[in-house]
Amino acid sequence: MNDLNDVGTVTVSMPEPKNRTQHKIVVGDSTNMEGVESNSVHLVVTSPPYPMIEMWDKMFEKAGAKSYDQMHDYLTKTWKECYRVLVDGGIICINIGDATRRIDHSFKLYPNHARIIEKCEEIGFMTLPYILWKKPTNKPNAFLGSGFLPPNAYVTLDCEYILIFRKGALRKFEPKSELRYASKFTKKERDSWFSQLWEIRGTNQNHDELVRRTAAYPEEIVSRLIKMFSCLEDTVIDPFLGTGTTTKIAKELSRNSIGYEIEKDLLPIIKEKIGYSQQTLGEKAQFEIVEI
Repeated sequence: MNDLNDVGTVTVSMPEPKNRTQHKIVVGDSTNMEGVESNSVHLVVTSPPYPMIEMWDKMFEKAGAKSYDQMHDYLTKTWKECYRVLVDGGIICINIGDATRRIDHSFKLYPNHARIIEKCEEIGFMTLPYILWKKPTNKPNAFLGSGFLPPNAYVTLDCEYILIFRKGALRKFEPKSELRYASKFTKKERDSWFSQLWEIRGTNQNHDELVRRTAAYPEEIVSRLIKMFSCLEDTVIDPFLGTGTTTKIAKELSRNSIGYEIEKDLLPIIKEKIGYSQQTLGEKAQFEIVEI
């Protein structure tokens, strides 16, 4: 980011993408993304199922993962695939929340963010400073524990993590890369986006239980991350696509995208969100849907 500060007052107009952006939706398991070439993706933006959150138990059980360790072993298969498909210098952003749960009369915290950092570093990713997403709540006085009496109350989990990792060294570009300079953000955006605490209201879910389990995160978060860590015409992948938010935003921001979603029942919601049935001859995006 530092070298972009040296451009001074140079103004670069936003070029029109030379080609239609390409968007591929794969109905399948992202632990094996053999359809994606190695070193071909520039950015990963995703929010996976959260281990030890009850509403995702059945999904993990289908994959044979019942314990906390098994759940993270399952997710790690996808993180390994993300490492493979990313270009050198590519970035992965993972939105994850920690979990609290009572099992066998024992209440404890399950630090999902810490386990993912551990697993990603074992794979070879370099950990970068993360973002804390503080979600404004309609229940500001919600708490766990024993009312106003110490010492047996618990701190409320009102922040989630946006973990950021890089594959290898800084990404390299041709001098004065047109698309890179055209993707530049403003000073106001930089000062706001590159701050560690983001306060953005979560997305309300108005669909059935299956869709609610996708834990859709706000479009604003996806938009910021794509602008921060990719350039026009780059390829963005979301291995846990859910309702299709990443594909929608990538399309709007003139990036290519690939999305994996294991729940086939979500496909109609994805199609609706990305405007799949409203394509026109002049559309600047092309869609492909593959079921494996």
